Amino acid sequence: MKNLNMFCITMNSNHLNFIKEINYLPVGLGKEKFSNEWFTDKSNDNISAKNNYYGEYTFHYWIWKNYLNKIPEGWIGFCQYRKFWSIQNKNLLPKSLNELKPLIINDIPESYENYDVILGEEYLINQMRLMKFLKKGFKLIIKKPSLLINKKNRNIKFHFDLMHGTNNIERAIEFLDKENKNDFLDFINKKNSFNPHNMFICKSKEILNNYYSTIFPWLIRCEQKFGFKELIGWNKIRIYTFLAERFMSYWFQKNTKHKTMPIIFYDIRNDFGHKPL
Repeated sequence: MKNLNMFCITMNSNHLNFIKEINYLPVGLGKEKFSNEWFTDKSNDNISAKNNYYGEYTFHYWIWKNYLNKIPEGWIGFCQYRKFWSIQNKNLLPKSLNELKPLIINDIPESYENYDVILGEEYLINQMRLMKFLKKGFKLIIKKPSLLINKKNRNIKFHFDLMHGTNNIERAIEFLDKENKNDFLDFINKKNSFNPHNMFICKSKEILNNYYSTIFPWLIRCEQKFGFKELIGWNKIRIYTFLAERFMSYWFQKNTKHKTMPIIFYDIRNDFGHKPL
């Protein structure tokens, strides 16, 4: 019996047949119009107008407010049109759909049954090439040259400063509740890796509700600081998505018994094309 409800998020309605073929639940976000075969973020209680800034989290908000209790029993997971889950450790960069399909999971293996949450394998900040550090963070490195020499200084805070604006993550943490503020600050200053891509699989609706009940009030409070109109460039426009990505790692690591799983990288737009908006 199938034990996984996997939502596959895309911005292109051309992907419907493929998503249904792999027995996933199709989610359409963005400006394109989707048929009633799709889940979207636009009905009932929603924040779909913020999708350009919140990314996939406008759908998470919709689930939280409108659909969480309607999801069938079993694991609840999220993937994307170019990132999928696999229990394989090899061939995580397939070159075709024929290579991709056998790698994609349809059920959660028994070896994961004693865990609450599955996260993607951690992204190590020090995997970034030295030239990228120099290109993205020249001003940071000039102020603190030891970042080039001592890898221990390259923590989550450094990476966020590098990619999304100096001290922005600390400014955002000021809006966190007391229960998480100090712990999350400690997390970003001590950890040099995080679980990437805002992808997770959760066994408990209660845990998922608790996560949503923490992250959304925080992100909405962060709007007081960052707003929307002054955000320029992809790394700033999606700052709420990137804050959520780091917080997701922290929150699930702190509050659940978790295990990691590899993520496959394959963009199905290579096969189905881009439908004009």
